[in-house]
Amino acid sequence: MNEAGKKVAFYTLGCKLNFSETATISRSFENEGFDRVDFTDEADIYVINTCSVTENADKRFKTIVKQAQKINPDAFVAAVGCYAQLKPEELADVDGVDLVLGATEKFKITDYLNDLSKNDMGEVHSCEIEDADFYVGSYSIGDRTRAFLKVQDGCDYKCTYCTIPLARGISRSDTLENVLKNAKEISEKGIREIVLTGVNIGDYGKGEFGNKKHEHTFLDLVKAIDQIEGIERLRISSIEPNLLKNETIQVVAESRAFVPHFHIPLQSGNNELLGKMSRRYKRELYVDRVQEIKRLMPDACIGVDVIVGFPGETDEHFLDTYTFLNELDISYLHVFTYSERDNTKAANMNGVVPLKTRKKRSKMLRGLSAKKRRAFYESQLGTDRTVLFEGENKKGYIHGFTENYVKVKTPWDPALINTTHQINLSDIDEDGLVRFEYASEPEIA
Repeated sequence: MNEAGKKVAFYTLGCKLNFSETATISRSFENEGFDRVDFTDEADIYVINTCSVTENADKRFKTIVKQAQKINPDAFVAAVGCYAQLKPEELADVDGVDLVLGATEKFKITDYLNDLSKNDMGEVHSCEIEDADFYVGSYSIGDRTRAFLKVQDGCDYKCTYCTIPLARGISRSDTLENVLKNAKEISEKGIREIVLTGVNIGDYGKGEFGNKKHEHTFLDLVKAIDQIEGIERLRISSIEPNLLKNETIQVVAESRAFVPHFHIPLQSGNNELLGKMSRRYKRELYVDRVQEIKRLMPDACIGVDVIVGFPGETDEHFLDTYTFLNELDISYLHVFTYSERDNTKAANMNGVVPLKTRKKRSKMLRGLSAKKRRAFYESQLGTDRTVLFEGENKKGYIHGFTENYVKVKTPWDPALINTTHQINLSDIDEDGLVRFEYASEPEIA
């Protein structure tokens, strides 16, 4: 299909799941004989994997199309992903866009590229989201250190602020056999850490056979993947509190490779707002999960997603959330400022919070996050840990993460890339990162 030397470039907006899917799409191009180049280089095709979660992602899309056109005005530009599923016509109208593929079509993109001549109008292939009922497994190797392995897609939850079920369809999973096969492939590439990703990962097992039949659960997956040799670290990307069972916490605590790091969305610390959001738990359950993790793994790192400025959030509601998080034994926050999304229930709710107030609340919680992270790092000083070093030279330093997600730094040495070492955490630098002593001198060439 490909004339000699055709080049393709990719740009990914949004979540880790999108990055793993871009990697899979990229491999399909390479199988057709395309050469993958950087997005800043001249290419014949530019593929933009879009996101619909934040207002910013929508706006950035246009900027990225312009960037591609500037490099090569004759290039073929394709948009895929969540925003492409939700608002295909809107993306097709963007000047320079030739092809828009929705949820089911994005993995078959090379089938649509027989003719790479520019279109006067963006051509749309977007399914009814009900058709997105099959599963495409994927993984991405973001750097030489870790890989994101997708195990589940879609969501059956109907949170009132969220467009993901509209963009990705029903909850469905990869087969356990395929997940383990992908994990083995990754480990054979010398990658030391695998991050399990999905839209609603705790729902794993559902839709494994293209219907709602369940043979395996997330707990089965965790137990099975922990047995694969050659993977030093396994990390769970993000899991709903009501789907994080005590048995799973127990398995992680006793496991060979799973690290003591959890990211658990909360969204609000106020039960009334959790109800309005259609979340499937109350804050008391969240407290139970945090306490169980800390009981079994006192040094575990716990990250929290929280939304500020949801319709109807009063000062009292916000302070309720702030106090709740302040008193909870967690390690950092990911703060999202609520933004209205079309076709969601929340967009039509009363009690719209002024943007200025949303920003102020967001700033307060970001401040709390910095305080929490600092306190967590301080609690780890003097402890022995294992660090896995990353691959980038950042202002003369190399960074790495301990198993419990403490970010450390040491002067740049390329020999350290993708190596693990026993260290003792010594002090916190002025930039907030942690310095350390080696437990024994690193054996590196």
